[in-house]
Amino acid sequence: MLDLHKSYRENYSNTIKLFSMISQQQTQKQLLKILPQQIQLLNLYFLNAQELEQRIIAELDENPILEVNEKTDDDENADKNTEGESVQDFQDWDEYGYDDIPDYKQEYQNYLSTEDVPEKPLVNVDHFKEDLKQQLRLLHLSDEEYITAEYLIDMLNTHGMLDKPMDEIADDLSFQVQSLIDVETLEKSLEIVQSLEPVGVGARSIRECLYLQLKQMNTKRPDVKCAMKLVGQFYEDLMHRQFEKLMHHLGVDEEELRVVLNFMGTLKFYPVTEPADAFEPKNTIIPDFIISKNGEDIHVALYSSRSNAVFVNQTLYDQLAEQCSKGDKSASQYIKSKLQSAQWFVSAVRQREETMMRIMQYITHHQKEYFEEGDIRLLKPMVLRHIAEQTGLDISTISRITSNKYAETHFGLVYLKNLFSEGIADKNGEVISNKVIQSVIEEAITCEDKKHPYTDQQLVHILSSKGYNIARRTVAKYREQLRIPIAQIRAVRA
Repeated sequence: MLDLHKSYRENYSNTIKLFSMISQQQTQKQLLKILPQQIQLLNLYFLNAQELEQRIIAELDENPILEVNEKTDDDENADKNTEGESVQDFQDWDEYGYDDIPDYKQEYQNYLSTEDVPEKPLVNVDHFKEDLKQQLRLLHLSDEEYITAEYLIDMLNTHGMLDKPMDEIADDLSFQVQSLIDVETLEKSLEIVQSLEPVGVGARSIRECLYLQLKQMNTKRPDVKCAMKLVGQFYEDLMHRQFEKLMHHLGVDEEELRVVLNFMGTLKFYPVTEPADAFEPKNTIIPDFIISKNGEDIHVALYSSRSNAVFVNQTLYDQLAEQCSKGDKSASQYIKSKLQSAQWFVSAVRQREETMMRIMQYITHHQKEYFEEGDIRLLKPMVLRHIAEQTGLDISTISRITSNKYAETHFGLVYLKNLFSEGIADKNGEVISNKVIQSVIEEAITCEDKKHPYTDQQLVHILSSKGYNIARRTVAKYREQLRIPIAQIRAVRA
């Protein structure tokens, strides 16, 4: 009887456990999910005018329902002007069709004038980025490593430096390949790029460029070993010219420290030191906005509006739908999906242009004095959050719209990202853009005595005389952002 009661209790306990395992629980969670169409729309926001044209061409190849009206008013006027000339083109065919002039002379004249023949052949100079990509092809890399490394090479500036933050590069690349690329993956690919020639390519700062060069040398040499400690561990003391502290940390005397500093002066501050004109191709920048000044008003217009040119061919859809209605359902479903895709794309292009105009109109209103004069000292502090609060748009949307785009003004092309800056207060308590401080620092260093360059403390006094109370560490930070080395290194370089 006791065994039966014990068995009953065990069965009852197991049953309770089983019900507790299959019990349902109701919880509330807040999840942020982005629809695929929203991701595509953000990706469309990021495209500039030239990339949008390529995207439209790709959509036309994939979607037969989508059409583009390529004719503009200028084309129609040109057609009207050439209607009367079409007959004249063929009136003299009998006179010139059977003359004795060789064909090669006429063909030559179509390309080069006989009076202006080039005296020397054009030299084909390889760009350092193409050389890096050629080295990249010789390595055994996975598809993901190759794509990310090649993208990092494209992000290098004319000096071979990577001056864009890694999180922004990861964000942009993720939208481009439509797959999540984290910063750790980019860091591994950057190590691959930094292993290529020339030494120091892909460095994110002058400090990293110097360290990469030292790593390629004989690290057992005393001067190389001491220089690596200077750059790797005591770079801040070196920047602040704390020579006594450096001699204490390194265990060297003044003469030995001078030898190390002279040795560091032989290193390159940039991996690519050749003139940019020697290999940089002449890329034509197509602006996305045209900002004109009419009296006291600033007008904003799109360089190329495509919302009115892209449309859905409803007639073609009706014809295809009528033919497929009697056929199989898969064909009918395919036509409907193409119609929905075309309608979304047309709406997305229109929404993109409306959002671009909305954001750019606020920027020109906020930076009106800058767009009137073109003086960077008139630039006001502006961040993405300010535009988001005024326009009611999301920060990510504003970031996409202002990235990778230029505006044509009466004083030249303006990169929209350069209009954003943090604010700092001057002597009068007025908040000014840190771009103004950077321009003053850059101007002072440009005009300095190259053999006796200004220290950061001297730059503080120069800024103070112009009404800007800035701490020395802030001056050092802005100087580093401008990629200008410290005075000691500038003096050795001179």
